[in-house]
Amino acid sequence: MIEYLLIGKIDSVTGNDGFVKITSYSDFPKRFHALSEVYLDFWGDKKKFIIEKTGYHKQSLLIKFKNFSSKRDSQLLEGKEIFINSDDVIILPENNFFIHDLIGSKVLINDAIIGEITDVLKTPANDVIVLRGNDEKEILLPFVPDFIERFDPERKIMILKQDIDLSDDED
Repeated sequence: MIEYLLIGKIDSVTGNDGFVKITSYSDFPKRFHALSEVYLDFWGDKKKFIIEKTGYHKQSLLIKFKNFSSKRDSQLLEGKEIFINSDDVIILPENNFFIHDLIGSKVLINDAIIGEITDVLKTPANDVIVLRGNDEKEILLPFVPDFIERFDPERKIMILKQDIDLSDDED
């Protein structure tokens, strides 16, 4: 069974020649230029789309798909999520991880499980881990080296440094 990874979303059609504007969910948006095909989700089914051209307009990433050569053709694609086959995943630099590797990971301090990662928020300063604590409260934790002892994506375990204080001062 093929595994797909979400890498972006089609925001809108731009121009009259079939180009669509993309929001990249990747920290490496230039990777789109190296792709020859992607998969779009239509009612739970992934359909293969051949990339004909990529480009930029101002700060926006643009893609033109084969057989979509007009604004009218491409309007059908608006709002669709973009996936790649897991075999096409790029190799990440050291200490960089895919969000899907983080989600569902157990988080430990001093060998005690304190919760599970439920989401990762992108912020201008750094990514933020959303952690559901054992008491079901949500904890926001900056995803920075100062807080993380190590992360094992295969075992889905993140170990925080022992001196991290996650207490809620509002209680």
